[in-house]
Amino acid sequence: MITPAEFASRHRPGNPLLLPNAWDGASARWLVARGHDAIGTTSLGVAIANGLRDGSGEAADATMRLAQDLTAAGIGVTVDIESGFSDDPDEVGDYTRRLAELGVLGVNVEDSDASGSLIDPVLAATKVAAIRAAAPELFVNARTDAFWIEAGGTVAEREATAFERARRYVRAGASGVFVPGALPLEVIARLASRVGAPLNVLVQPGVGFGELAACGVARVSTGSLLLRAALGAIDDAVAGALGSREHGDGEIPSYADVVDLAGGGA
Repeated sequence: MITPAEFASRHRPGNPLLLPNAWDGASARWLVARGHDAIGTTSLGVAIANGLRDGSGEAADATMRLAQDLTAAGIGVTVDIESGFSDDPDEVGDYTRRLAELGVLGVNVEDSDASGSLIDPVLAATKVAAIRAAAPELFVNARTDAFWIEAGGTVAEREATAFERARRYVRAGASGVFVPGALPLEVIARLASRVGAPLNVLVQPGVGFGELAACGVARVSTGSLLLRAALGAIDDAVAGALGSREHGDGEIPSYADVVDLAGGGA
């Protein structure tokens, strides 16, 4: 299993790490068998797999159990911990310390809540600092959701918010910054050059991996894409078994469709 230091070294602007995201032991083992020695978890996937709501803090135990399973199997994993599963920075630090003791590579912590709102940036930065203090060896990927949540504002305003929050989190000890959502390439390039830490983005619809690399991105995550593709493949397989394409159209379910499976979430 690779070390946190080796994992950090793979975050190279212009030559990004592709990080596939798993949601259970089977999906993680499948990815490892396909040659990926570092994977992430997806909080939506972990929540859905356990009948829980994403972003609500309900999946803390399920996330820890999955981390225990994967690290025991020698799988290098960075763990999505939503917004830390608590608004108490000390509790967030304690949770991360337990993950570090298992041997995970890093954590991903976000700055929005289950209501779809950005949390106070000072609180979010305090959580980042608590994680860094509790587990100094881990790669701390601080996620800012200015382009993810349902909120008003122009692209320029969202970019300014993302940049201000990203810089705050880097000053608090973040190893890298994650800005999910569909972002214009020029915005990605500016953020990559300005945030002062490796930039992580999601796979972008209609945008090639090389284009993201050219923007200076250091990490590209699949997020919930693989989970959604797997769920869509169920329809295709059932339709194939029936000799019909009525329900198997090859479409990947939307993020909202999957969130609705567990009654909503962030």
